[in-house]
Amino acid sequence: MLYRLRSLQPIWRQMRLSVAFPYITLLLWILPLLLFNSGQNSLMAHDEGLYAWRARQMLDSGDWIAPWGNAHHKTPGPYWIIASCYKLFGISEFSGRIPNMIAGILVLFLVYEISKILLAKNLAWLTGAILSIEFLWLQYCRLGTPDMPMILLVLLAIFSLIKAELYPKYSHFWTLIAGLSFGLGFLVRSFMIFVPIIALLPYLVLEHRRHRHLINPLLYLGFVVGLIPTFSWLWFNWQRYGNVSFEQLFKFVLDLGSDDRNHNGAFFYIWNIPLKSFPWFFFSLLGLVLVLRRPIPRYHLILVGFPLVMFAELSLFSTRLSHYSLCIYPFIAMLAAVGLNWLGRIYETGLIQKDIPTQSPLKKGGNIFIPPFLRVAGGNLPRNLSYATGVLGILLLLGAIFVFVWGSADIRKYAILGLIVGLGWLILPVVWISRYHFGQKFLTARYWIAGWLIPCWLALAVAGSLGLLGDYNPVYRTFLQQKAIASVLQTHPIYFVQLGGKNSVLLNFYTPIHGERVNTISQLPASSYAWIYTKNSLEPSKPYRILGKVQDYQLIQVIP
Repeated sequence: MLYRLRSLQPIWRQMRLSVAFPYITLLLWILPLLLFNSGQNSLMAHDEGLYAWRARQMLDSGDWIAPWGNAHHKTPGPYWIIASCYKLFGISEFSGRIPNMIAGILVLFLVYEISKILLAKNLAWLTGAILSIEFLWLQYCRLGTPDMPMILLVLLAIFSLIKAELYPKYSHFWTLIAGLSFGLGFLVRSFMIFVPIIALLPYLVLEHRRHRHLINPLLYLGFVVGLIPTFSWLWFNWQRYGNVSFEQLFKFVLDLGSDDRNHNGAFFYIWNIPLKSFPWFFFSLLGLVLVLRRPIPRYHLILVGFPLVMFAELSLFSTRLSHYSLCIYPFIAMLAAVGLNWLGRIYETGLIQKDIPTQSPLKKGGNIFIPPFLRVAGGNLPRNLSYATGVLGILLLLGAIFVFVWGSADIRKYAILGLIVGLGWLILPVVWISRYHFGQKFLTARYWIAGWLIPCWLALAVAGSLGLLGDYNPVYRTFLQQKAIASVLQTHPIYFVQLGGKNSVLLNFYTPIHGERVNTISQLPASSYAWIYTKNSLEPSKPYRILGKVQDYQLIQVIP
């Protein structure tokens, strides 16, 4: 048996040297996280439900310009993508989420390639692994929204600009691709595409004397070509609704910039990003300190400038939402890879070295630079972090046991999550103790770094399997699957009487046959069926019976 294993070693070594090996391993790493589910799916209200419903309107009506009967405030790229998937795979939650899953995988590969240029090959793979297990990132990879396609186009543009600088012979081609990506980004995300473009200005302007991208006419040609689908859509819209088509686009972005609809203050992203990317944001702060100490040649304004400028832009913007910050998450992963790799090198030495290095902290060899603020952390930061995660793991285990014994059935699935994650966080102290107390020297930095990755991967995999990342509204799903309710919805047109609330988009999507939208119950025909919103003060001028109720909505039938 040992002989056979040794005979396989050259094959394994050859596989690892293959160009495709990093992509295959990253794909195997992220695919389970994208696909694990409880067997049931339901849409998230409000945004995902809106995009799903509008895409369904396009498909059902055959009108791919404006099936909603008025000038629209968003460009149609996301609706076209989702509606195309509905046509290919049928109308379902999963088919509406396929584009984002594919875009998320392509983004992962792009981030690997960008990191390989900016950092190093080993850090590039670590960046991809970290990005895959950032909570908000993975969540939006599994939602039917326009965020992932836009980020794919932004990163493709950044990658193309870097390639144009590295290979002057093909600079025209790569610059054209960069402009085309930005132009198509407008189709997908309207004026929001200008937020990452502005964040790139420090690199484009301050480094212009070196790369000269801004005077390359193909950058602007590509941008104009990318705008052709949007211009075509606007032309057909203008033929129907005149100048209102343009007014709606501008009005929407002005409203977002002037009205804080969600009452999230200026410091929203300061706490939201660390929470939604835990624990990687804190590693990225360490990586940021290291990179500021030893700047990345040529691309410092991309690795550091882009996320910092974008963070400032989003904080100044009046409407602040978690998913607006998703463009920053790949750069959090890059900087976190730098910080975690640095800690891994310290882990192997066993003690923090005080000497200032002669080489970059991103490369092997030489002494390790220690930022002054980290020296107060004690004699060995990796050891302290290992023990801290062990304490966290024990607390999670105790909490999970408590919920299992005394909790209700509804929250016991969270206990399963706490149990598995708690066990996962015990890996780090076990690895540390085994190496430094039991002499297991084979437990190198790779094992210690894996001790950070595995618990986060397990947490998200289990969350997906429990339906926490796919079944966002199980109450509506189970209600609509009831035999009595489903038979009515499948065979009769359903009227809508002044529906309000963000969950109304779910009823729009899950109602197969739509009747008219009316203002009062008195406008409903005899024996007809309708959804009503119980928070509206509707006077029942016609008698009706309630077939079912889900939260603030009722399905009724008018009594003849």
